[in-house]
Amino acid sequence: MMLPNPSVVGSVYRELSGYVAVVLLSVAAIIASAQSAPEGQGRAQETQASGFWTDPSTGLMWVGKDNGKDVSWKNARKYCRDLRLAGYSDWRLATLAELEGIYDKSASAPGLARLGGPAKGSDSTWHVKGNLFLTGNQWSSTQRMDDRGHPSGYVWYFDFNEGRPDNDPTGWPYPFANMRALCVRGSSK
Repeated sequence: MMLPNPSVVGSVYRELSGYVAVVLLSVAAIIASAQSAPEGQGRAQETQASGFWTDPSTGLMWVGKDNGKDVSWKNARKYCRDLRLAGYSDWRLATLAELEGIYDKSASAPGLARLGGPAKGSDSTWHVKGNLFLTGNQWSSTQRMDDRGHPSGYVWYFDFNEGRPDNDPTGWPYPFANMRALCVRGSSK
C-alpha cells in the first residue's frame, strides 16, 4: 500500500482551505448586506422585481403597483380583467374589504404623490402592506347599495394615506381624478 506524499496532501489542504474561506466570506457578506438594508427595502425591491406580492395572511396575490394613471371605475375593472401577469389571467379589481386588509398605518411603502400633496411626480409614502407601489386612491369592486339593496351608482374606494374608505359616483359627468386600479387574484381564506 502506497501512502500519499505529505507535501501533496498539504498543498491540497491549503488550496481547499482557501476555497472554503472564500465561500464563508461570501456568505457572511450576503448576510451582512441583507441585515444592513433599511427595514422593508428588501421586500420592496422583491415586490417590484417580481411584479406581484402574495399576502401571507390571506393568500391573495396583489400586483406590485397600481395602473399609474387616472381611470374610471368601469375601465379599472376592465384593466384588471385584461391583465396578464406572472402567468395568470384571472386578475380582478379588489373588494373594499380586501383593500382594507392590506392597509397598515405603520407601513411606509414607496409611491408617487397624490393630488393636493407634494408636486406631481414626486415621491410619496403610502400605508400599505407588501410595499406595493401606489400613485393614488384605489377603486374597489364594491358598489354602495341604496336603501332597497340595489346599486346606488356609487362605488367604494380606499385612501391609503388617510386609511379610510369613501365612495364616489361612477360614470359621466363625474370626475375620476386620482383614482387607480390595484388588481388582485385569488380568494380570501
